[in-house]
Amino acid sequence: MVKTVTIGDLVIGQGQPKIIVPIVAKSAEAIIQAAKEISEIDCDFVEWRIDHFEKVQDFAEVAKLSKQVKATLAKPLLVTFRTHKEGGVCPLSDESYFKLYQELIEHGSLDLLDVELFMPEAGVADLITKAHEKAIKIIMCNHDFDKTPSQETIVERLTMMEEKGADICKIAVMPQSNQDVLTLMSSTAQARQKLEQPLITMSMGSLGMVTRVSGEAFGSAATFGAAQEASAPGQVPVGLLRQILTTFKLN
Repeated sequence: MVKTVTIGDLVIGQGQPKIIVPIVAKSAEAIIQAAKEISEIDCDFVEWRIDHFEKVQDFAEVAKLSKQVKATLAKPLLVTFRTHKEGGVCPLSDESYFKLYQELIEHGSLDLLDVELFMPEAGVADLITKAHEKAIKIIMCNHDFDKTPSQETIVERLTMMEEKGADICKIAVMPQSNQDVLTLMSSTAQARQKLEQPLITMSMGSLGMVTRVSGEAFGSAATFGAAQEASAPGQVPVGLLRQILTTFKLN
């Protein structure tokens, strides 16, 4: 039985894949401006990549700004600190990563929180408990910017995420061949049969672009679209993405 994740009117895990638009601006002013522009765009929720924020090491400032971003958007907000080892732009110790997230959970405003699969287990378990107490959903994720792991490994990682208490399980991999793209799609279909929580999967770059639009057929519940600035290689512009998803809709 596939579960869904509901935030207000948004139901992730049924129907067309939901469109996520990233905010990757550096200054508070630019972040709020991006939020204003995205609030007018046809997307379903927004990811604020706080590792791009120039004052991300001021945890109280991040929490405070999250309230403004959320109020400006009037859409569900996913907050993500992408670690350096998984493609983020700001090095941060594991201890600081957890402190930043604790501050956001306690004093910020957000609907979903991105937590990386391979962060220390005890810290992750504690974060998930505290987030769930505040009705914040967890997207647990893993990224490989160099290659596409085996199907067995991809399914294993998605399974670990569900076992650790993720509400949504996400993996992004880099293809070196068209066979790699098929591996990601096949892994998604297998994991969709096996797991209950919604999945977000993608093969990155132009080679993997097909995976960003075919989620409904293979079992991926959301996809990233670019408004102004893409946060990862291969993101399709939002307006075009909605058209393609509608064209690929399963009847």
